[in-house]
Amino acid sequence: MPNGIIIIDKPSGWTSMDVCAKLRGILRERRIGHGGTLDPMATGVLPVFVGQAAKAVAYAENGRKEYVGGLRLGLVTDTQDITGNALETRPVSATEAEVAAAFAKFAGNIQQVPPMYSAVKVQGKRLYELARKGRDVERKPRAVTIYELELLERVGETDWRFRCLCSKGTYIRTLCHDIGAALGCGGTLCELRRTKAAGFTLADAVTLDAVQEQGAALLRPVDTLFREYPALRAPSPGAERRVRCGQEIRTDAPDGVYRLYSQAGEFLSLSEARGGALKSLKNFFTS
Repeated sequence: MPNGIIIIDKPSGWTSMDVCAKLRGILRERRIGHGGTLDPMATGVLPVFVGQAAKAVAYAENGRKEYVGGLRLGLVTDTQDITGNALETRPVSATEAEVAAAFAKFAGNIQQVPPMYSAVKVQGKRLYELARKGRDVERKPRAVTIYELELLERVGETDWRFRCLCSKGTYIRTLCHDIGAALGCGGTLCELRRTKAAGFTLADAVTLDAVQEQGAALLRPVDTLFREYPALRAPSPGAERRVRCGQEIRTDAPDGVYRLYSQAGEFLSLSEARGGALKSLKNFFTS
């Protein structure tokens, strides 16, 4: 059965779950999940986890993500991007210096109110379900971090391209909406391409057509997700057996998180060393 990670360059018009469904058919594997939702209009890096690797999805979702996006000033929509219905159009008089100053205000730790068209739950209901019924409910602001926010270039009269490196849970369309509000003319997201997620970049990504042609040959080993952590090898066959039975083993490694391998080189687990004991955080070996 196929196991591993495949980095898809998601096409516009597809949901992240559409991509997973397509890959289930191509790879003939039911256990498939993705590492961070992209809106249908967005393109770019979508890490997809296949087979045993699907257990690593949560680790991919929590990492930093990088985007190149487009802000259109003078337009406000109900979805905060150009796929939505226009609510307001306003004249735009902001200079480049004023736009740059507005961007600068949103770098760092900020609060975002999730958009109505989002999967956030309020009282057990997805916000987008309520929005489709015409309802607008109060949403609590959430803390997110914008690590880097760079204004790249002006595109036409009202559009600006930018790069954003941000934390999990950041809505780039809300960022555009809020910058537009700060400038007094309104704003909406007009393009979005994710360039980095889970440590993978566009250089690592392949198209769905390529997967259709090459199949499981494009899968990366699951331990590539954890390449930032140092590697350890089980010190003995007995220690390896204990790991496979879910038991901790002794180690002289400094406290920290490690990739643990069998004596034959099989990736066993992501494990944590603490006080001379090595305990599994998540196992990836096959039975």
